Amino acid sequence: MLDVIVVGGGHAGIEAALATARMGKETVLYTLHLSMIGSMPCNPSVGGPAKGIVVREIDALGGEMGRAADATALQFKMLNTTKGPGVQSLRVQSDKIAYKAYMQDVLQKQEHLRVEEACVEEILVRDGKACGVRLADGQTVESRAVILTSGTFMSSTILVGHQATSSGPEGEPTTNALSQSLRSHGIRTFRLKTGTPARVKTASIDFSGLEVQPGTKDFVCFSEDTEEILPFEQQMVCYLTYTSPQTHAIIQEHLQESAMYSGLVKGVGPRYCPSIEDKLVRFADKPRHQIFLEPESRSLDTTYVQGFSTSMPHDVQEKMLHSLPGLEHCEIDKFGYAIEYDAIDPLQCRPTLENKVIAHLFTAGQINGTSGYEEAAAQGLIAGINAVAALDGTDGLILGRDEAYIGVMIDDLVTKGTNEPYRLLTSRAEYRLLLRHDNADVRLTGYGHERGLISEERYQRFLQKQQAIETGMQMVKDVRFTPKSAVNEYLQALGYEPLKEGISAFELLRRPKVTIAGLQPYADLSIDAKAARQIEIEIKYEGYIAKARRDARHLRAMDQMRIPKGMDYATIEHLSLEARQKLAQIQPMTLGQASRISGVNPADLAVLAMVIKQR
Repeated sequence: MLDVIVVGGGHAGIEAALATARMGKETVLYTLHLSMIGSMPCNPSVGGPAKGIVVREIDALGGEMGRAADATALQFKMLNTTKGPGVQSLRVQSDKIAYKAYMQDVLQKQEHLRVEEACVEEILVRDGKACGVRLADGQTVESRAVILTSGTFMSSTILVGHQATSSGPEGEPTTNALSQSLRSHGIRTFRLKTGTPARVKTASIDFSGLEVQPGTKDFVCFSEDTEEILPFEQQMVCYLTYTSPQTHAIIQEHLQESAMYSGLVKGVGPRYCPSIEDKLVRFADKPRHQIFLEPESRSLDTTYVQGFSTSMPHDVQEKMLHSLPGLEHCEIDKFGYAIEYDAIDPLQCRPTLENKVIAHLFTAGQINGTSGYEEAAAQGLIAGINAVAALDGTDGLILGRDEAYIGVMIDDLVTKGTNEPYRLLTSRAEYRLLLRHDNADVRLTGYGHERGLISEERYQRFLQKQQAIETGMQMVKDVRFTPKSAVNEYLQALGYEPLKEGISAFELLRRPKVTIAGLQPYADLSIDAKAARQIEIEIKYEGYIAKARRDARHLRAMDQMRIPKGMDYATIEHLSLEARQKLAQIQPMTLGQASRISGVNPADLAVLAMVIKQR
């Protein structure tokens, strides 16, 4: 018998299968098409605001996405560099063909893992526990756990204009039986919608009048294992264009022909990544909208029209595209479309991503109501880790909101639920100054090492880096400058007055623009660049970071107060009716999780805390 069956070869399925196999469990990954494993049906990119930090977290836990993105990038770009470190994150323009090939190769070489082409139609359940799957050919395959990462393939429908076609992304088949199988066991499903823009022939675009969007010249990457990246001079550029008044006129004229406005769409679409027709309706006051032109692969003559997602009929799409500056004579390689699909209610998931209705059934990715490759991969990794924990009878990995964006996302899903495709944003994280790009390894490498996903060699490198940070921090505290020091030249160049008394390098680094590299010529401050970056952030934002850590400790105290299993909220006096209903529905594991449920007020929490202490 197999240990784990993973259903789906998207970003969630890849990370789940690799995690369980690397932790020694015999795993099979079933996918509809072997050639589509690791595909990027939407953006040819990895990372972005908040998402880039998630990829760093995946890497710190021992996942594969960061290494794959670094190895197959067309461009590296650090975002929000003029803002604080809490919102800075990396985005890479990916070679979608190379990325897919990389992931397929890694899966094929992984010990304890088989990858097979098959359509899963039913989850088998025995005594309330997932025990395998039934394939479309009637074959049943038994396992001790199942991880469902079916993405947008459950009862999916492609929508273009007034036409609806039963199909998955990229024209792949869909599976209608699987979601019915889940519903038969009492799992709630609902409809969601997402979409994608057209791809056009790169050679047919006139880039001459468009704004060039280059990458970042510095060495930046996702993975701590990455030692080399594509040189800046060899990186490809993106371009920026805008919608025109003609574009808006065409869309307004044909608005009712869009699948979204014709009444064809039933599912809820992504609020933070709307179609271009939805943008025009919701932001009618804006005279134009940004459109980014992004290369898809060195081996393809295609460009992704970012920001131009649509479900208009093909003839209307052609007019819309030809109204964009630079695309007046473009040739369309693939038209845009909307896709509607079944997702499960994430309130039926535990914080480990195990289903509350069916034990040993884990779900990850878009089936849980999220959008984005990065959100999917993170959930897949956590589901894989926790499936192994469930089989071994050990504690699952539940990341706190102060530990990782992954923790924020999963807590949001299982505590608040979602009725639209969920997307990670920096604004969702209360402690984003603690959840930075630079310190993902500090926050999570220990967990990855404990679970056997981070090698001993890499863990020792991590410990050496930590030692370098500690040594460097002490060094800047010990180094002092006198009023006669030549450092005054540096300070005056930055707009500061000359020193009037002695001062430590630590105190100088509190000042904006002052860096360890800038002080280096005037004192012995030989500190590794990565360590120096973290030291500077810790010093410059010391007060804010200290406050965030105090607040996080309070949250942790509440999250450590566990609620007994099977708590009968209906019998607890003085709880509000809404609180009883919400607590009974969600069954929070801790008082902290209960505090984040909409409708549970402070008075309810006080009552609940008293009951927990009494028991």
